[in-house]
Amino acid sequence: QVQLVESGGGLVQAGGSLRLSCGASGDTFYAMGWFRQAPGKDREFVAVVDWSGGSTDYVDSVKGRFTISRDNAKNTIYLQMNSLKPEDTAVYYCAAGHIVSHHGTDFGSWGQGTQVTVSS
Repeated sequence: QVQLVESGGGLVQAGGSLRLSCGASGDTFYAMGWFRQAPGKDREFVAVVDWSGGSTDYVDSVKGRFTISRDNAKNTIYLQMNSLKPEDTAVYYCAAGHIVSHHGTDFGSWGQGTQVTVSS
């Protein structure tokens, strides 16, 4: 049974940093990524990484501030979030699949989500 478990969310002031983690069990995945959903808004792609960790992509609004990485020995991905802004406030979801994509429908496994709140 596939399970993705996120951790690392919390409350931080604008300009601060957080590091999210997502551990996968039950399978290995070529692509893993992060999505987020703010209240009243649609789910949004944030970042994706391939198996090697050498290919990554980000939504424009986080480029230069967020970094996605993975440790295959631990079957875990990370999202280092720096220079956080109030508009980054959302529930962040880890997702896993077999192709590198920006579309949530291409990811078959999802975590339960972790709340990130950035105060101004």
